[in-house]
Amino acid sequence: MKLHDIRAPKGARKAQRRVGRGTSSGQGKTAGKGTKGQLARSGPGLPGWFEGGQTPIHMRIPKLRGFKPRGRITHVALNVGQLKDYVADGKVSPDTLAAKGLIRADETVKILGQGDAGGAFEVHAHAASATAREKIEKAGGSVVLITS
Repeated sequence: MKLHDIRAPKGARKAQRRVGRGTSSGQGKTAGKGTKGQLARSGPGLPGWFEGGQTPIHMRIPKLRGFKPRGRITHVALNVGQLKDYVADGKVSPDTLAAKGLIRADETVKILGQGDAGGAFEVHAHAASATAREKIEKAGGSVVLITS
């Protein structure tokens, strides 16, 4: 067998329907296009994105406006008042928070200043606000910033 001997198996290629070849052929006169209208005419017809008069998807979806910085770091915000529930061995860190199911293991944490510290403990976080740091240190604890 050679390359020029290869043929598609019988039935793999269907013969093209010949339309508009007389009324007795079954596809004569209007050639399966119905009567009149935009789709019966020759030429390109409707655009691919046309949805039959329904509001198109590119108009239904809200627009994204404004500037989105590419290098933006998003932190999970935790308040000082929440930390006392997640202390383990006098420490609060992203690992202990992830172990208790408060955050995912790959997320970064920022401590915010709402609430009372409720005890002295060491807080490990990626960022902390000035009021949060002040409240934790006033209660006898310390804040250690994680650099990654």
